[in-house]
Amino acid sequence: MEGLKHKWLSTINKQGLDPRRSSAVQPDEEVARFPTEEGNTLNRGSQPEARITHEDDPLADQDKLESIEPEYFSSEGFDPCGHELKKLPQKLDSDAIEKDFQKLWQQHVVVSKKVLQLIQQKHATFNEEFSRIVEVQQELQATLCVCREGRRDLNLAKRRFTTASLGILANYRKRQLVQGLLHSLNTIKTLQRTEERLQELLSEGNYPGAIRLLLECQSVAATYRHFMCVAALSGKLQDTLLTAEEQLDQALAKVCSHFDSDHYSKVQAAYNLLGKTQMAMDQLHMHFASAIHNATFSVVYGYVELCSGAAQAESSAGGNTFHKKQYEQLCECVTAESFIPCLVDLCKALWGIMRSYHQVVSWHQRKDSEKLSADGVSEPLYFEESFNKQYVKEKLGKGLVRIWHDVQARVLAYLLGSDLSWYKFDEFLHILGIVHRLMEIGEEFCASKSEALQNSIKKQSSNYFRNYHHDRLEELRIFLENESWEMCPVKPDFTILQLQEFRSLRHILKTWKPRAESVNGRQTAVSSPDCSSSNHSQDGSSITGGYFARYSESGSPFDVGFDEVQEEDILANIGDEPSGYFSDESDEDIPEELKKDFVDENVGDTVINRHSKPNSKKFSRRELMKAPILTNTTLTVLRQCGKYLQMSHLLRPIAFEVIVCMSQLFDYYLYAVHAFFTTDLPVSFRSVYNLNLQTSLKRIQDSLVVPSHLTEAEQDQTERTVGEVPEPHISPVVDLTQRETLHGLAERVVAVESLIFLAKQLEFLHDYLEHLQGGSSFLQQFFSQTVTASAELRRPVYMCVAATAVDSKVILALMAKVNWEVKEVMSQHSKYVDILLRELQIFSMRLEEVVLRIPIPQEVYLILWESIIQLTCKTFVEGFSNAKKCSTGGRGLMQLDFSQFLSKLKKLTSIRPIPGTEYVEHYIKAYYLQEAALESWVREHNEYSSKHLLALVSCVCQNDKKTRQRLTALIEDMEIVGNHCEDSFCHLRDESLH
Repeated sequence: MEGLKHKWLSTINKQGLDPRRSSAVQPDEEVARFPTEEGNTLNRGSQPEARITHEDDPLADQDKLESIEPEYFSSEGFDPCGHELKKLPQKLDSDAIEKDFQKLWQQHVVVSKKVLQLIQQKHATFNEEFSRIVEVQQELQATLCVCREGRRDLNLAKRRFTTASLGILANYRKRQLVQGLLHSLNTIKTLQRTEERLQELLSEGNYPGAIRLLLECQSVAATYRHFMCVAALSGKLQDTLLTAEEQLDQALAKVCSHFDSDHYSKVQAAYNLLGKTQMAMDQLHMHFASAIHNATFSVVYGYVELCSGAAQAESSAGGNTFHKKQYEQLCECVTAESFIPCLVDLCKALWGIMRSYHQVVSWHQRKDSEKLSADGVSEPLYFEESFNKQYVKEKLGKGLVRIWHDVQARVLAYLLGSDLSWYKFDEFLHILGIVHRLMEIGEEFCASKSEALQNSIKKQSSNYFRNYHHDRLEELRIFLENESWEMCPVKPDFTILQLQEFRSLRHILKTWKPRAESVNGRQTAVSSPDCSSSNHSQDGSSITGGYFARYSESGSPFDVGFDEVQEEDILANIGDEPSGYFSDESDEDIPEELKKDFVDENVGDTVINRHSKPNSKKFSRRELMKAPILTNTTLTVLRQCGKYLQMSHLLRPIAFEVIVCMSQLFDYYLYAVHAFFTTDLPVSFRSVYNLNLQTSLKRIQDSLVVPSHLTEAEQDQTERTVGEVPEPHISPVVDLTQRETLHGLAERVVAVESLIFLAKQLEFLHDYLEHLQGGSSFLQQFFSQTVTASAELRRPVYMCVAATAVDSKVILALMAKVNWEVKEVMSQHSKYVDILLRELQIFSMRLEEVVLRIPIPQEVYLILWESIIQLTCKTFVEGFSNAKKCSTGGRGLMQLDFSQFLSKLKKLTSIRPIPGTEYVEHYIKAYYLQEAALESWVREHNEYSSKHLLALVSCVCQNDKKTRQRLTALIEDMEIVGNHCEDSFCHLRDESLH
C-alpha cells in the first residue's frame, strides 16, 4: 500500500500538482483542461456537462480505478509512455488513439481525485503529530538544564571529599594484607591435615573428590613453596598421589566383572582430572583381556578339580598339578558328564565380561550425546579434549573386536579339547545351541560372523552328522521292516509343531503360515501371533531388543533352557466309551507338581501321566475320521526331520548338507512304500506310473539303495564308500494276499497316505528350508519331482487291489460262451453281467469293512473305483473282441449287457460320471460302421490294441476279404509305428533318468 502511495505522488508531481495546495484544486478544473472525444477544448464556462459528469459518481470512479492495467503498479522504473507505445498496432488509427487517450486521461483524473481525497483525510492527523514533536523539543531543553546542574554539583563534591577518602583506603589496604597472611596460615594448617581426609574419600569411593583434593593441595603447595614447612609437605603429597592412582587402577579393574554406572563415572572423572584419559582406556582393555583369561581358567579349573578323583590326594601331597597346566591342557581334562555344564558356566562368565564392556561403550556414547546442546549443536572442545575423545572412541571400537576374538579363542580351545563325536544327538544339539547363542551375542556385540568358531564347529558337526545320518537310515530301515502299517491314533488337529523336536522352531515356522494352510488340507491352520512384535533368536527363544538390552541388569542368555524335554500331547486317548478319544484343552485341573519342569518319579504311585487329564474333550467319530493317517515310522521320520532342522538352523554352514540328508529320509520312505506294496502289480498295469514317479524311483534306487543281489560283505563295502542302505523288506506280519481284506487295503492306505502326510509336512517346511539352504536349486528339484511324486504313488499301489477285485479270466470265459450271432435282439442280458456285478458288490462290502478300521480319504475312494471300473471296461472290450462273428442281434446284446452293467454300477458307487464308458461304447458302435467309414475310425482310435482292432475288422468285413486284408495291413503298420515310438520314448526316459 505504501508503494502505491509513492507511485500516486510521483504521478501528481509529473502533472505539476502540489499536495500542499490540493484542497484548492478541484477535479472539475483538471477535467476542463483536456480535449473531449470530439477534439474540442472544454472549460468551466462553455461545457458544464463535463463537470456534471465528474462531480460525484463513486461507482464510476471505482470502475475506472479497477480498469487500470496492473503494469502501472509494478515498480518504480515503469515507463508508461513506452508501455502505451508498444501497444499501438503497426497501422495507426487516429480514432482508436484518441479513444485510448480519453480513457487514460479519465483514469488519471480518477486517480488524482482519489489521491486528493486521501490527503485531505490525513491532514488532521498530520497537525496532531507536528504538535507532539514541538512538545518533545521543549522537554529535551528542560532535561539539558537538569544535566548541567547535576554536573556542577558533582564537581563540588569531588573537590571537598577526596582527601578524607585517601586515608580510609590506606587503612583498608593494611587490613587486606593482614587477612591474606591469616589465610596463608590457615591454608598451611589445612595441608597438614589433608592425609586423613584423602583416605576417607578413597575408602568411600569418591575418587574424583580425592584426586581433586590432591591436585588442589599440590597447587597450593606450589603457591606457598616459599614457606619451608610447605616444601617438605610437597613430597608427601606426591607419594599420596601415587597410592591414589593404584587404588584407582584397582577400581577400574572391578568394572570388568561388574559394571556400575556411578562407580565408572567416578573413576573416569578421576582420570580426567589427572589428565590420563588415554592411559585409563589402555589400562581398561588390559584388565578386560586379563579378566577373560582368568575367568575362563577359573571355570574350567573348577570343573576339572571337582571331577577329578585324585584332586584331594594331590592337594594333600603338597601341590595340585592341574593348577600348573595350561588352559588348553585343562580343557582336555574335562569329563564328558561335565562338558556341557562347564560350557554353560564358561559362556556365562564370558557373557558377564562382554556385558560389562558393552555397558562401558554405551556409557561413553551416552556421555557424548549428553554433551550436545539443546539445539543439537556440539559444544566447542579444546584440542586436547577433542583428541582424547577421538582416541577413546577408536580404542573402544577396536576393543570390541579384540575382546570378541579373545572370547572366541577361549571357547574354541575348550571345544577342541573334547571329542564331540561320542555325544548323543540331543547333547550335541545342546552344545550347538549354546555355541550358536554365543555367536549371536558376538554378532550383536561387534557385528562379527565368528568365522573361526563357525569353521571349527562346522568341521566337527559335519563329521558327526555323517555318521549320525547313516545310523538314522539304518534305523529307518529297521523301523520299516518291522512296521505293521497300523494307523497311529493322533489327534485331529495334529501338526508337526506339536512334536518336541520342533519346539525350538515353532516361533520361526509359524511365520510361514500361508503355505501351511495351503498344503495341510484337512489340518487345522496354525494360528500364530504377529511375529513382528518381538524378535526371536534363532534357537527359538523370544528376544526383545537384543541380548544386551534384555539382560542389561542381571541374568544371562545362557540361563534360558535349551529345548528342555517336555511331555508331548499328540495321541488321542482311548477311554471306555465308544468315542473314547480325548484332547487336552486346559491346564486348570493339572496338579502343580506336573506343571514343573521336572517331576520326581519316586514320590509315590499317585503321579499320573500327563496325557490323562481330568478335563478332556471327547472327539466324535466324524472328527476322528478327519485325523491325519500316519504310522509310528512316520512320526519317527518327522522327529528326525525336526532334529535335522535344529542342526541346520544352529549351524548354517552345513545346512545344505543336512537338508540333503533329510530329503534322503523321505526318499527312502517313498522307496520302501513302493517296494512293499507294488510287488504284486501285474506287468500289464505298469503304465500307471507317470514319468515323474519313475524318475524319482530310479534316482533313489541308483543313489540310495544298495542292490539286493550283492552279498552282505559287498553291501557293507558299498555302504562305507557311498553311504547307501540295503533295500528294505516288508514285515512278515503284513499279509497282502487275502481277498477278504482286499489284499491288505488297510495297510496300503496307511502306508501311502502316511507318505502323503509326510510330503505335506515337508511342503509346510518348504519356505523355511529355502531360507536355510542358501539359494541352491536342489530343493526346487526335490519338491517338484520327489515330493509331488508321493501322491502319484496312489495309482500303482491301489491298482494292485483293483486288479484283484474282479477275476477277469472267469468273466472272459463266460463271455466266450455267449452267442453273439443271435438273429433277434435279446431282451434279457447275459449271465456274466450278474456275476461281474456280484464281484463288485462283494468288493464294495469289503471296502466298507475296511472303512470301519481306518478312514478312507475321498481321493483313495475315487482312485479305487476308477481303477476297477476302467479294468472292467477293458474286460468288456476284451470279451467283445474275442467274438469270431457278430450279428446285428449280437451287437444289440452287447449294448444291453453294458447298459445293464452301468445301471447297476451306479447303485454301488457315487462316482459321476462313470469313467471308461466311452471306451466300451465307441467299440460297440464301431460294429455298426460301414466298411468305408471303418478305416478312418481305425486311424482315429489308437487307444485300442491291435487284437481289438483286428477282431473288429474281422467281424465287420467278414464278407469283404479285400477290405479286410487292407485294414489288417493298416493295423499292422500302425502297430509297428507305435512300437517304434514307444521304444524312442523309453530311450529318452532312460536318458533323463540317467
